[in-house]
Amino acid sequence: MPVFSLAAAPQAVNLLDAGSLLGAFGALGIAVVLFAETGLLVGFFLPGDSLLFTAGLLCVSGTHGPVQLSLPQVLIAAVAGALLGAQAGYWIGRRGGRALLARSRAKRLHEGAARAEELLGRYGHARAIVLARFVPVVRTVLNPLAGALNVPAGLFTLWQVVGGAVWTVGLVLAGYALGSSVPNVDRYLLPIVAVVVVVSLIPLAAELLRSRGRGTAERGDNS
Repeated sequence: MPVFSLAAAPQAVNLLDAGSLLGAFGALGIAVVLFAETGLLVGFFLPGDSLLFTAGLLCVSGTHGPVQLSLPQVLIAAVAGALLGAQAGYWIGRRGGRALLARSRAKRLHEGAARAEELLGRYGHARAIVLARFVPVVRTVLNPLAGALNVPAGLFTLWQVVGGAVWTVGLVLAGYALGSSVPNVDRYLLPIVAVVVVVSLIPLAAELLRSRGRGTAERGDNS
């Protein structure tokens, strides 16, 4: 089965729907989406977590989802897209990431940038680069932010490779393991993907609540 077929692509693709993306573009779509989400500031809205998990589910033989995928192809595409995207984002940041971010009016993007900068300050470069992979929006802005803050290129490359490999391979294999252990798992594809999306947003929501709590406490101390 070919990885990608234009003839098989539907006329309209929902960029926010993992199943739609995979049905249209297969493994190639995974690489492109992850590259955009982790390397280009405009890709902060893309569904990286649910895409990886769904792709793992659709690698299980016998599922009746929008497409049957190959596990080796999915793993290669996922790792390549995530690693190349992060590296591209870093070099974009070195050449003017702050200016690009300042021109954006997306509130979520600016909140993610604040969280990414906080991660770099609190945990240090290595841990922050790895942890950011698991937080939506933050994984989009941390890479160019690291470039803008002149994080050493060698250090960034090492830890983005570690974080990117763990994130992509872990989620794909988690989806594959679930699909292999639950009969007819494709019947529950939509609710499973919904759960993955909700779980992936928990760290971001928790941090927003903590930030608001700290802001309230600071205002109370200053009053």
